[in-house]
Order: sequence, then C-alpha cells, then structure tokens
Amino acid sequence: MIVEKLAIVGTGLIGGSFALALKQAGAVRTVFGVGRNPASLDAALERGLIDRVVDWAETGQADCILLALPVGETAAVLKKLVPHLKAGAIVTDAGSTKVNVVATARAVLGERFADFVPGHPIAGSEQSGPGAARADLYQGRKVVLTPQVDTRADALATVTALWQAAGAQVETLDADLHDRVFAAVSHLPHLAAFALVDELAQRADGDTFFRFAASGFRDFTRIAGSSPEMWRDIALANRAAVLTELDAYIAALQALRSTVSDENAEALLAIFSRARAARIHWADTQA
Repeated sequence: MIVEKLAIVGTGLIGGSFALALKQAGAVRTVFGVGRNPASLDAALERGLIDRVVDWAETGQADCILLALPVGETAAVLKKLVPHLKAGAIVTDAGSTKVNVVATARAVLGERFADFVPGHPIAGSEQSGPGAARADLYQGRKVVLTPQVDTRADALATVTALWQAAGAQVETLDADLHDRVFAAVSHLPHLAAFALVDELAQRADGDTFFRFAASGFRDFTRIAGSSPEMWRDIALANRAAVLTELDAYIAALQALRSTVSDENAEALLAIFSRARAARIHWADTQA
C-alpha cells in the first residue's frame, strides 16, 4: 500500500487507467473520482475505476490527487482544490506540457507548491473516456516527472512509487527541455495529422479521397481521432516550442517539394534512406 486515498480529477483514459492499475496492484485502498461530467463519473464508478464520487472538499482529503485533464483547466481546478487540501496532501498532474503547468501551480498553490509534482505519462491512445481505461496502459511505458528545486522529496518519491506500481518507467527532465522535446515528437505529429485530415475533409470531393484511403493513411492519421479540446490546449500552452517545430517541419517539406519538383532522384533517395534508418533505429530501441 503506497497511499490510503487517491483522488482522480478526470476519470477518462489517463486518470481511469492510473486508478485501475493501482487498484489491481494493491497500491491504493480507496479511489475518489471528481470531475465536471456526471455521466463520465457514473461510468467510472460502474467500471470500478473509482470507489466513490466526491466533491472538492473531500477530494482535498486524499493523500494524493492526480489531475488528468486538459492543461487549460489546471488553474481553475487548482483554485477549487487548494482551500480543501489537507496537510501533506500531494498534487500531481498528467499534462502534456510542463512549463505552463508549473507556473500555474506555483501561482495558485503558493506555499503548497512544494506538494506539487509535475508529471506526464507517455502513453495513451486516440480513444478517450472511462470506457477506454485499461490497467496495462502504462506497463513498460515512460512517465516523465519534472520536479522543481522546491518540490518535496517525499512527495516526489510517492508519485514515483505510484507510477512504478502502475507499471511505468519513471524518468525526470527539466520542464523546458520536456516541452521542447515533446513539441517535436508528440505535439507536431498530432498537428500534422489533424491538418491533413481537415484539409482533405474540406475538399468538395473529399469523400472520394477517404473512400480510397488505406493503411498508410490510417496509420499516419490515427492520432487525429484524439480529443480536440485537449490538443487545442496543448498547442496553445506550448506555443513557442510548437511554432519552432512547425517552422522546421515546413522547411523540411519545402525542401522535399523542391527535390520532387527538380526530379532529383538521388536527393529523394538520400532523404528517404536517412529517415528509414532513423525510424528503424528508434523502433529497435523500443523493443
């Protein structure tokens, strides 16, 4: 048993899977659920992801509270929570951006900021809601924590232990470096997928293109099925880093366009070969 009471704010795929994994591991005794959607809370209760639906006052009495919600909601939720936090209660999050979340938490939590452990599980799918939660979502997956110099050491240790009990491999990063890395390897791919699907959908004959789309299109655009609200918040929260990566990608596409326009077969082969080798190397490191 790592904590007696765990509260999940946002009982969808991320929060629900965290709760389910910890319940199955025997790492928590009781899981509270809180959120803005009564139907989602009822579904989480029915699936056994949580044991009780509670209000903000009772949420603050949990030993550890996970914020599993769009990053744009962080400030509003912390403001509801902070008056009720019991002494020693740990707050952590699962947001995909960290610099803005850290700044928000520091501003809202004040002297309780030391109890906040910023986190980001590198797991998920295009599915959402309590029905998508599963106990093995984090098994063997990375979770990045971005503790600050004033983060309580025992709070960090507890959050680390919880994620490890859920099956995750925990690593730490500087918050700014985290945001720059994930702008490239996560945020940009999602934006590219959304942009391609949206562009095709707006064509007068878009239905014809979708009718003939097959596995390549399916694999590239799978993540365009993700939550629009969540990715809106991520794009805006990590705006500077996302713009840097968009500019780099646009430059790469422009260079590729010129290469195709010039019918430069050797240059095309070199680009594709480098990309293939890098992709294979990355895939081998994931095995």
